[in-house]
Amino acid sequence: MTRYTLLFGGKAGQGPNILTNLLGSALVKYGYYVFYSRDYQSLIRGGHNFNVLTFCENPLFSNDYEVDLMVALDEVTEETHKKELKKNAVILKGKKENMYYAGAIFKLLGIEFKALDDELKILKKRYEENIVQAKKGYQEEKRTIAQLERKKTKAYFTSGSESIAQGAIKSGLDVYYGYPMTPSTPVLGELAGRAVDNRFLLVELENEISVIGAAIGSAITGAKTMVGTSGGGFDLMTENISLAGMADVPLVVYLAQRPGPATGVPTYTSQGDLNLTRHAGHGEFQRVVLAPGDPKECQELVSRAFYFSQTFKIPAIVISDKHLAESYYTLTEPIKITKSKKLTSLKKYNSYEHDDYGISTEDARIVRSNFDRRLKKQEEIAKEAEKFEGYKLYGKRDSKNMIVSWGSTKGAILDCIKDLDLCFLQIIHIDPFPKAIERLLRDKNLILIENNSTAQLGQLIAEKTGVFIGDKHKILRYDARPFLHDELKLAIKGRMR
Repeated sequence: MTRYTLLFGGKAGQGPNILTNLLGSALVKYGYYVFYSRDYQSLIRGGHNFNVLTFCENPLFSNDYEVDLMVALDEVTEETHKKELKKNAVILKGKKENMYYAGAIFKLLGIEFKALDDELKILKKRYEENIVQAKKGYQEEKRTIAQLERKKTKAYFTSGSESIAQGAIKSGLDVYYGYPMTPSTPVLGELAGRAVDNRFLLVELENEISVIGAAIGSAITGAKTMVGTSGGGFDLMTENISLAGMADVPLVVYLAQRPGPATGVPTYTSQGDLNLTRHAGHGEFQRVVLAPGDPKECQELVSRAFYFSQTFKIPAIVISDKHLAESYYTLTEPIKITKSKKLTSLKKYNSYEHDDYGISTEDARIVRSNFDRRLKKQEEIAKEAEKFEGYKLYGKRDSKNMIVSWGSTKGAILDCIKDLDLCFLQIIHIDPFPKAIERLLRDKNLILIENNSTAQLGQLIAEKTGVFIGDKHKILRYDARPFLHDELKLAIKGRMR
């Protein structure tokens, strides 16, 4: 099972994304499993951007550190990444057109030229010019690093952002409100291109406070409503998250994490907002927090969020991150969408404690009765949540070694455990937290893996189960980069028994 890793790098605007998308799409149609991630600076032009694409005959969900083929669109790329090159790696560089490199790459991998031609026809833009350069690169390249044959695998190639958007549409989305904030912005763009055909409204407002205020207004009329943001924008929304809790408003919130605090590192990844989603908003009220680990789960959990929000009239939060949002995965399993009823309208409650008619009240008996009603709702939500997969187990279930993690770390972990004596527990329902997890953790050598510095899932596990995972059993990455398969595997081996 040979894994090949390619790196495409250059300045913002030079086009590494086009090359990566062309190759990734062609490889999936050729029957191979592809994963690619993006690394880019917060610049429109210049700087250093690069994509890493890894592919294989068998399923894979993460990148490797060492590179087989580098496409250096500028000198900075080669200088920055030369330490990552394998001994016999191939470098394509020089002042050539992107499509020339595309032709050379297809030749190096032994892919028939027709596959590239098909992709350029789909691209449409500047086809005649592009095909000339692509043919030239294909013909002039004499080396090969692989001779790929067509496989019969039927799969689709998609990102987390595309899947969040698709999940919302399949759930019957009526209105999406957003304000551009990386890495949630691609969902806004994806929905913008689908709004007319799928008959929903997309509204971009001046800031995140306006976004969630307007969304609550739409939801009160019975519209299935969703908002999208990142950590800083979610901070601004928290007062109205609390309002939704008081006024019994069904609302779905998509939170795509990036490193904070404050503006942080805007175009990179982190899992630092788990506690934020659990505790945002003043007062005691109910919510659901769901954490997908791949694009399939993005679609499914968005639909599940709509189900919980519509059924119980609560805010439901889907928490992702930049790595999952903007990476592309190869998926083969069918999507399971949870259907949710559409509410015609809701009682018009405001931000004050109220009686059944929506009239503000300070009566102690009514205040207490409303708190009791919300507590009972929490019990009903937890009971309903047990009907769904709140967690998943992978690997050798009877192993004494168990990895515990959540979200986008799933991909690299799955790639690591294939030939190791390990079980992997992926926690999907953050709130309500699955009761069964306490039993699953017993008598295991636990290894906690998170993309943050404070082990926020570890804190949650300790709170809910009384199980404390020591520092020596934690693998935490908090340099704004995702885990790589080969590096993570070494760290895991060092903590196994």
